[in-house]
Amino acid sequence: MILENETLLHKRYQIRENLGQGGMGSVYRAIDENLGVDVAVKENLFTTEEYARQFRLEAVILANIRHPNLPRVSDHFVIAGEGQYLVMDFIEGEDLRQRMERVGVLPEDEVILIGAAMCDALSYLHARKPPILHRDIKPGNVKISPDGHIFLVDFGLAKVYQGNQATTTGARAMTPGYSPPEQYGTARTDTRTDIYSLGATLYAALTGVIPEDGLARAMDNAQLTPLRKRNPSVSRHLASVIEKAMEVDPADRFQTADDFKMALLNSKSMTQQLLGTYTITPPPSELEKISDPQKKSSNALTHAMPPEEYPFVSPRKKQLERERRNRRILFTALFTVLVVGFIGAFFFPNSMPEFLQRLFPFLPPAEITPTPLEVSPSTEIPLVENPVDPTATATATEIQPTAIPVGQITPTPIGADYLQIAYASTRTGVAQIYLTGLLGDEAIAITNMPGGACQPSWSPDGNRLVFTSPCAIKKDSYKGSDLYIINVDGSGLQQLPSSPGGGDFEPAWSPDGKKIAFTSLRDGYMQIYSYDVDSGKMDRLVKTPLNKPARQPSWSPDSRQIIYAYQRIATYELWLMSSLGSNERQFFASGDVLSNQYPSWSPDGQYVLFSQRSEAEFTFPNLFSIKAGEPNSALQIKMGVLSVENVNYSPGGNWIAYESGGDRGYHVYYSTPSGANQARVTEDVTFDDFDPAWRPIPK
Repeated sequence: MILENETLLHKRYQIRENLGQGGMGSVYRAIDENLGVDVAVKENLFTTEEYARQFRLEAVILANIRHPNLPRVSDHFVIAGEGQYLVMDFIEGEDLRQRMERVGVLPEDEVILIGAAMCDALSYLHARKPPILHRDIKPGNVKISPDGHIFLVDFGLAKVYQGNQATTTGARAMTPGYSPPEQYGTARTDTRTDIYSLGATLYAALTGVIPEDGLARAMDNAQLTPLRKRNPSVSRHLASVIEKAMEVDPADRFQTADDFKMALLNSKSMTQQLLGTYTITPPPSELEKISDPQKKSSNALTHAMPPEEYPFVSPRKKQLERERRNRRILFTALFTVLVVGFIGAFFFPNSMPEFLQRLFPFLPPAEITPTPLEVSPSTEIPLVENPVDPTATATATEIQPTAIPVGQITPTPIGADYLQIAYASTRTGVAQIYLTGLLGDEAIAITNMPGGACQPSWSPDGNRLVFTSPCAIKKDSYKGSDLYIINVDGSGLQQLPSSPGGGDFEPAWSPDGKKIAFTSLRDGYMQIYSYDVDSGKMDRLVKTPLNKPARQPSWSPDSRQIIYAYQRIATYELWLMSSLGSNERQFFASGDVLSNQYPSWSPDGQYVLFSQRSEAEFTFPNLFSIKAGEPNSALQIKMGVLSVENVNYSPGGNWIAYESGGDRGYHVYYSTPSGANQARVTEDVTFDDFDPAWRPIPK
């Protein structure tokens, strides 16, 4: 809820103006009645622990820094039931985005001074003990005061850098085009992250165009357009300096903000100014704006400046739009054929198709002698194969309509498959399992477990799920958890036999429906067990040496074999065993650096998909497809996402679902097994969606 003007906040700050609103709250201009000065009040309406921690971090960071190019924090308080509030210096003037919209591209000298001022601020932040990273430098966070002074504002994504520490979980956002590739996911960010973002900001100021996204460049899906190709008037020296700051590999960038600053200042013959004294042309006064609102600098390019942030359009929506466009084209073609056929029928009635005779009985009849089709009343008309069991056949008299028992979501065919996926989501604070149809945005909750639920696995008839609980958030393992079975409509909850002090998770229901394989900690470390659905008997399938985990079981389509991840050495390898736990053997080796995990068998039994990652350093995701029984046939599949985990085939094998993300949050995606036609199922960045499971066609 936006605060009204004149509202007195915390018995001290009188709200005067709403300066902007985002997903976490608003920023207001207010009067500090104790001091009689203007202040900026930033609110955080999200009271979850994650957002509260990030907001407190911003307050602590800003309260302890003093620099002429950085604002100061003067107060921080919490109003119960409403939110958190941060009070800081109010910087009048315009931000760099507004300046670019007003004048078009900026002149070189001005951009160099802006860059030098920001390098001074970054050099100060990076020199703190420990260093402070801003991690959200973009035109909207560079402020220019009425006297032309330059400020770096908004520390909502800042973090204290601890050297070997991964990115803090509180910082989920990033700005496409301005964020470097290492800021996506679990990669470690450092001071060179800010250098990339500043370079991208200066690139936009000189060209009026947001540069190509860093992750897309790192995945070889895009290349940075040379700066001088967009604006030939920029000097070669300055263009090369900015492009060096935007290198994909951090080792190829400037290593410090001071190095970047010196390169900027040396790119032209200009006098270096003292620390904190970089100023540029002040923004126009309100009177000047009113007198000539259309005035633009002669440096403006002919094209308009795009918005600072790309509006996200999910691949799924793009796919739907393509399908709508294709339907329009098909309808137009059919309409044209009907019109041509209708006209031609008057002149060539004998060639008129039979369906047009039935559709337009008033047309001249064609002289065609029909051939009767004799069908016995007892004739059984065979239907298409059952995608779940291709060997099963049915007849028209055998099929009875069966209602889908969950909300209003009905299976929607795509190829030989149905677009329904169950997945875990933390949208209510703890993870629960939801069912969604991929061509709609509706998600219906299946579970309501007090401790949360995740890792769903379908029974082969598509009517029941086995899952893990408690499971409040996504974790690598779940000590103390149990397995439960539930009907898809949320009824019939059944707990499987548990082991005190252990933990059962990563369930996988066999294709014949008789057993459930799962990972268990009941031996003190990860081993694979099976549960007999009819008898309730538990069996350990594989016993590995102490502290050698075996996990992530995946059934072959005939339910005779299980492929799993086994940490025999420092990394995980893929191993194979019979459904009884015998004949264990290596399926695919890993070496001592790369781990192979999350195996998934294709429905036809021909291929196994698995994820590969480095245990030594961050690498972009590798998804591999290997033909069963041919270890030398491993083929890498390029996926344009941050990570690929929990891959799950669709019933017909035409699609795969998987989760991708990191400490920015997890989302569920689907694509073809080759990585084509990729689409994101879930889009909200305020919670995690993970553990997808493609629903078999209900029987």
